[in-house]
Amino acid sequence: MSNNLLKGKRGIIFGALDENSIAWKVALKAHEQGASFTLTNAPIALRMGAINQLAEQCGAEVIPADATSVEDLENLFTKSQEVLGGKLDFVLHSIGMSPNVRKNKEYGDLNYDWMLKTMDISAISFHKVMAVAEKQDAMNEWGSILALTYIAAQRTFPDYSDMAQAKAMLESIARSYGERFARLKKVRVNTISQSPTMTTAGSGVGGFDVFMDYAEKMSPLGNASAAACADYCISMFSDLTKMVTMQNLMHDGGFSSSGITQDIIDQMTK
Repeated sequence: MSNNLLKGKRGIIFGALDENSIAWKVALKAHEQGASFTLTNAPIALRMGAINQLAEQCGAEVIPADATSVEDLENLFTKSQEVLGGKLDFVLHSIGMSPNVRKNKEYGDLNYDWMLKTMDISAISFHKVMAVAEKQDAMNEWGSILALTYIAAQRTFPDYSDMAQAKAMLESIARSYGERFARLKKVRVNTISQSPTMTTAGSGVGGFDVFMDYAEKMSPLGNASAAACADYCISMFSDLTKMVTMQNLMHDGGFSSSGITQDIIDQMTK
């Protein structure tokens, strides 16, 4: 149902790969709520995914960009403003990848060059996105910039490996750049810490199905779906949340505040 929460707003959505992607669902919701936006992903991801199908559904233009490349980001922000006809009101950073995780490297035997790549793709790219937006004065006042994160930034999860460090850095960047952007332009910057979600990135983590089952049992409301996360992102892009910034917002059905639940007790006492 549309309430036109984003009517007249313009943005960029990073990371829509296929219909399992949270960014894909955010794009559909943003379109439903009246927004216009461009879609972007790395050129290799565009070849793997079905983003052109999404673009057709949303009337959006696809602009390839490697989020680790400042030059690509400069082109993306310039072209997006040209295509959309003005400055931006929202940006979604839905990007994360670890070569160490993909290649099943043990945490005690990380390839450090790959680890640096993990940090660049999954966290430092967020700083680059905002730095380019600032330098181009691409954001309207009271704009909203979001990145997606995971509770592994605060807690240990086997096999999440160096992505945990990347998410911790991502959240730190959101706080630091959030202070700067609020002061300079009244732009708000937040991260949403989502329940484990079976996206393409998530499914690449070993034992992820067990993560999901455990989180479901530890969350009084159950795991938050990708569609529910998209709804939350839309609310954060809207004018209803204009005074929320520099926050890591838990969207996890209560997982992050639960010590133990009856479901877990029942399972362990069988």
